[in-house]
Amino acid sequence: MSFCQSEQVCQVYPPPSLTAAPGPRHIPDMVAPLEHRQRIARLTPLEDVLRRIAERVHAVTPRDMRAAAALGATLAEDIAVAVPRPTAPLALIDGWAVQAELTADAGAYAATVLAELREIAVGEALGADGDAVAPLEAVTWIGGRGEVHVPVAPGEGVLVPGTDAGGGEVLRQTGHRLRANDVAAKQAHGIVGARVCKPRVRVARAGRGRNVITDAIADWLAYAIAAGGGEPVAAAPGADIEVLLSGDGVDAVAMIGGTGAGARDDTVHALRRTGVVQVHGIAVSPGETTAFGVANSRPVLLIPGRLDAAVTIWLLIGRAMLTRLSGGTENLSSFKSTLIGKIASTIGLTELVLVRRVTDGVEPLASKYLPLATLAHADGWIVIPAASEGLAPGAQVTVRPLL
Repeated sequence: MSFCQSEQVCQVYPPPSLTAAPGPRHIPDMVAPLEHRQRIARLTPLEDVLRRIAERVHAVTPRDMRAAAALGATLAEDIAVAVPRPTAPLALIDGWAVQAELTADAGAYAATVLAELREIAVGEALGADGDAVAPLEAVTWIGGRGEVHVPVAPGEGVLVPGTDAGGGEVLRQTGHRLRANDVAAKQAHGIVGARVCKPRVRVARAGRGRNVITDAIADWLAYAIAAGGGEPVAAAPGADIEVLLSGDGVDAVAMIGGTGAGARDDTVHALRRTGVVQVHGIAVSPGETTAFGVANSRPVLLIPGRLDAAVTIWLLIGRAMLTRLSGGTENLSSFKSTLIGKIASTIGLTELVLVRRVTDGVEPLASKYLPLATLAHADGWIVIPAASEGLAPGAQVTVRPLL
């Protein structure tokens, strides 16, 4: 029988006898002695952690990207229109290009006959053929001549120059995230690229094996990073922890698992060996064993291997780190609602509570430990400050949506 601590260290023991009397129980070398395990000296308040992140995490180097690829990223420079758009009068409807003054006397019983009419499609330039567009149904053709039956005002059916945007007009400012409608407007104005801050965040896992919870956390984190304007970089399970923490090619690291005092938990020690541990143990619930630090001049967030804790830590801390890396400002959508039900909270801990919408407000689903089913049932989350003992029914709360 063998107990292997790593690929380099392996001790072999003889198989136990089925008839021998039980001997003294030995702890294999792979289990860290209690005095060498990761310990939390004190829980650091959430506000202190966020302040450290604000002081130590800075925006990544901007890069030029295609507009579609930059979707969700934070702009490093304004998106501005160089010249007025459109540059020439364009048709807003399908119809006929006309000189408006020639149709002034047109009516249902006294049509105006125009010798030449050019059919024009939406988006086509009028050129010298007219200053208005008559609808297709406003003209009938008799013997090769067009008869206009309604008067058309100058500019009717026309998109005049500068309507979409004036020369030098800013479509989206530096520090704001690029939305889908921004990308559409850019492309319509002929702007094909953008200069953005889009942090690359390595999503790594502690340990050699895989399990459904760790896989779920990794997939959720990747989605959350992308939704927050970053670029997730997946790391294959089983890679060396210290290499994952300090390896090149990313702007930050989010590592899952190994943050507690278990026999095989070692990610905090690994971060200390490769960089600096700023905080181990944060006064939030769930997720107390979270750690934050720096390795290879990049921020590292060590996230507990529980799905509920991972979700909590990313929402309360990870998003703030990503926002700093992006050089923007966090702008979480939220809405006010009335709490239906009581929430008891522990003073000294900032708690994330899942809530569900009901007829008269929102009801709390879970706090402290968030059962997996509640993640599917929840419509949002609220925060109970560390100084609060909880909330009474009828309290007004700010609800933020889950991803």
